[in-house]
Amino acid sequence: MSDRYKNSKKAFEMAARLMPGGVNSPVRALKSVGGTPFFASKGRGAYIYDIDGNEYIDYVLSWGPLILGHCHEEVIDAVMNAAFQGFSFGAPTEREAVLCEMIREAFPSVEMARLVSSGTEAVMSAIRVARGFTGRDKIVKFAGCYHGHADYLLVKAGSGAMTFGTPDSKGVPEDFARLTATLPYNDIEAVRQLFSAEGDRIAAVIVEPVVGNMGTILPREGFLETLRELCTAHGAVLIFDEVMTGFRVAYGGAQELFGIKPDMTALGKVIGGGLPVGAYGGKREIMENVSPLGAVYQAGTLSGNPLSVSAGIAALTVLKREMPYQYLENKTKKLCAGLEETAKKKGIAARTNSCGSMWTVFFTDTDVYDLDTAKRSDTTMFARFYHAMRDRGVSLPPSQFEAAFLSIAHGDAEIEKTIEAFESSIYSCLI
Repeated sequence: MSDRYKNSKKAFEMAARLMPGGVNSPVRALKSVGGTPFFASKGRGAYIYDIDGNEYIDYVLSWGPLILGHCHEEVIDAVMNAAFQGFSFGAPTEREAVLCEMIREAFPSVEMARLVSSGTEAVMSAIRVARGFTGRDKIVKFAGCYHGHADYLLVKAGSGAMTFGTPDSKGVPEDFARLTATLPYNDIEAVRQLFSAEGDRIAAVIVEPVVGNMGTILPREGFLETLRELCTAHGAVLIFDEVMTGFRVAYGGAQELFGIKPDMTALGKVIGGGLPVGAYGGKREIMENVSPLGAVYQAGTLSGNPLSVSAGIAALTVLKREMPYQYLENKTKKLCAGLEETAKKKGIAARTNSCGSMWTVFFTDTDVYDLDTAKRSDTTMFARFYHAMRDRGVSLPPSQFEAAFLSIAHGDAEIEKTIEAFESSIYSCLI
C-alpha cells in the first residue's frame, strides 16, 4: 500500500483488533477487491475525504441516501435545530406524522406507515405483517436481491424453481429457510410455476423492483406486472423493497416509474437524509393489523427518532421542490455512455446498467439481467479497476455486485473527471 493511505492502514489495524473484520458492515472490509479500506473523515457535496487528506468523487454516497450530496445545508440546519430540542424522547412528536404524510403523498399505495430505524427492520416488519394478514407462512424472494439480514431472508435458492431454500448464513435455522422460496430475478415462468403449485400457501412476494444489490439490474418487461397479477389472484401480499429506490429513481420510487402498485412498501436511505431510519407501510386494511390496532407486534424505542425524522423531512422537502430526477438521469446516462465508449476504445468488455441515478459498470460482454448473468463479470478485473480508480480520486462501491449512485452535487466536471480516471485506470489494468 502506498504512503498516501498510511493513516487509514493504521486505523484499520486498530479496528481489526476490536471489531469483526475491522468493520461494522462486511462490504466495508473490501474482501471482494482486496486491500485496505480508506477511513473517511468528512464529506462535502460530491466529494468524500479520508484521514490521510485524500479527496474522492463519491459514488457510494453512504450506499444511496445522500441524493443531495454530503452536508446539504438545509439538512444540516434541520438536524442542528432538532438536536437543540432533544435527541430522543420515547414519546410521539409532530414531525413523525409530517414525514409519514410526505411518504403517503409520494407513494399513494402507502395508506398507513410505521417508522423504524433501518431498512432491515422495515423489511422484517413488513413480512411479519404480511404473514399476520394472510395467515400464511411462506414467502418468495429473488436470487441476488438483498432485503437485510433477517434469518428468513438470508436464504439461497433450492435446487430448482419448485424447491424451497437453504440457509445462506450460519446461525439461520433450516426450518426458517424452508419457508422461503428463492427464484431467479426476471424469470416470469419460474414465478408462474411456483404459484401454480404453492399459491395458496404463499403469504408474500418481496422484490427489489430495481435491484441494487447484485449491481443495478432493471426489471424486464412484464416481470413486475406478473408479480402483481399472481399476488392478486392468489391472495398474497406484494412487497416492494424500495429501501434503495424510494425517492431515488423517482420521487415516488420504482412503483411510480413502472406504474405498479404493491400492497406494501419498505423504505429507508433517502427518507433519513443520511441518518438511520426506515419505514414500512401499505394498504390500510393490512397496516391495521399492526399493534396497537392489531395483533402483529412490532416496536422500537428509537423509531421516529427526531434527528432522523428532521433530516428526512428536510431532504424530501428539497427533492419535492427541485424535482432533480431528470437532471440526475441525464448525468448518469452521460457518465455511463462515456464509460462504455472508453471501454470499447480500449477493447475491454464492459456493460453499464442504470436507472435514474443508480448505475453499475459490469466487466462482461453480455447483458446483465439476473444473478447468473451478473456473475459472468470479470471480478478480478473489477478489483484492479476499483483500486486504480481510488488512486485517481474516484470512490466506487468495493464490489462488482453493488450499485453506485449520483447526487445533485455531481456536475459535468465530476463526470468528465470520472471518465478520464476510467480511461487511465483501464490502461493501468491492462499493462
